[in-house]
Amino acid sequence: MGSVDKTLFLLSRGRDTLIVQIYVDDIIFDGSSHALVSSFAEQMSREFEMSLMGELQFFLGLQIKHDLEGTFVHQAKYTMDILKKFTMGDSKPMTSPMSTNTALDADEDGEAVDQKEFRGMIGSLLYLTATRSDIQFAVCLYALYQASPRTSHRQTVKRIFRYLKFTPELDLWYSSSSSLSLRGFSDADHAGCRIDRKSTSSTCQLLGTSLVSWPSRNCCSQLLWIKATLSDFGLKYGRIPLLVDSTSAISVAKNPVLHSRTKHIDVRLQVEGVDNALIKGEVESQWTGLIALLV
Repeated sequence: MGSVDKTLFLLSRGRDTLIVQIYVDDIIFDGSSHALVSSFAEQMSREFEMSLMGELQFFLGLQIKHDLEGTFVHQAKYTMDILKKFTMGDSKPMTSPMSTNTALDADEDGEAVDQKEFRGMIGSLLYLTATRSDIQFAVCLYALYQASPRTSHRQTVKRIFRYLKFTPELDLWYSSSSSLSLRGFSDADHAGCRIDRKSTSSTCQLLGTSLVSWPSRNCCSQLLWIKATLSDFGLKYGRIPLLVDSTSAISVAKNPVLHSRTKHIDVRLQVEGVDNALIKGEVESQWTGLIALLV
């Protein structure tokens, strides 16, 4: 059983390894030995009533395509389904999920819209972020207004659907020749929300050139989680580089004392997870320019 992911199981026999991932009643398995994989499939078929679907092509709404150079993962079918569900199939395509000058607020004087419909749109888009990091920020931003959605909020969400109409088959590419070096990128807008001054963090983690995670949460915690998960596969890492585009953020993280020039004095700064990771030497924060974050 995995040390972090309790639905991950690994079996080693000599130099061969079998990997099994379980999600409710769906199972993905593979291994370094065809004989080991076949033996597992036969044993499972004897013990349980199950159907073997062959090579992985579709799993939990994700579409997977393999070739000799790597693997594509996308949600093209799901994208078309939600466009049809919310009658956006014939909408005018947009080249970006949000405007560069978008500055939403509660819009209390605006016209209220159907809360159930708005939440349905947000929920459908959130599931799509499993493979679409390009809409992650916009979807999470607009999700803040689910309690009392207005016409202005619905219009901005519809723009995401129009963007999906323009890019329905955008996918993730995992190269078979990519290295397994782990690194993280973080771009934080501290206390940037106009309503409650909450912070927005944009983070991503890569294995070599492959994007594997892009949560809006503490980047250090995510890197340590990935590191622990990969250790189950026998991959060992030393100090993981975390690239940040703010020297001030690095200084505060390394020395979280009261800084005289810290402008957000009314915001409680919580950096315990960052401090511990830095102090233990598991994560090393480094400065990087804006261009590097975009590449």
